[in-house]
Amino acid sequence: MMKRLGLGVGASALALAVGTVSHFEGKRNDAYVDPVGVVTICYGHTATARIGQTHSDEECERLLAGDLGDAFDAVDTRVRVDLPPTRRAALASFVYNVGSGAFGRSTLLRKLNAGDTVAACNELDRWVYAGGNELPGLVRRRDVERWLCLYAEYAPLAAGDS
Repeated sequence: MMKRLGLGVGASALALAVGTVSHFEGKRNDAYVDPVGVVTICYGHTATARIGQTHSDEECERLLAGDLGDAFDAVDTRVRVDLPPTRRAALASFVYNVGSGAFGRSTLLRKLNAGDTVAACNELDRWVYAGGNELPGLVRRRDVERWLCLYAEYAPLAAGDS
């Protein structure tokens, strides 16, 4: 799975999140309307996107860095338990996609802060709808985010089996 994203699991949380977000968001330098009617540009940037805009690759990279920084800030501010890099990356990708407000109100965050990591990571499977419709791209994205979220829980067990 990580090979498809071009990353190893030893990569930093930032590198894992950039790989995940850029893979699933894709990049369009011209503004467009996404499947639920939100004007979007570059790697899923919405805050300042307007129809008719076009950004250079460099501008898209800056927007990605800023938006992903905001997502990491939301994770770091709201999560009260230690996070391994893979889980932190998964949560940042999730927040990048759904927004910090939705994350802050989520059962996922409540379960994570209560110490129920597996149940928290499994909540990601519920976030596959947009505009009332299940989107195949969100199903695939949540599968990767869930895998990253749970990686630290199960990787030691797999390593011990060898």
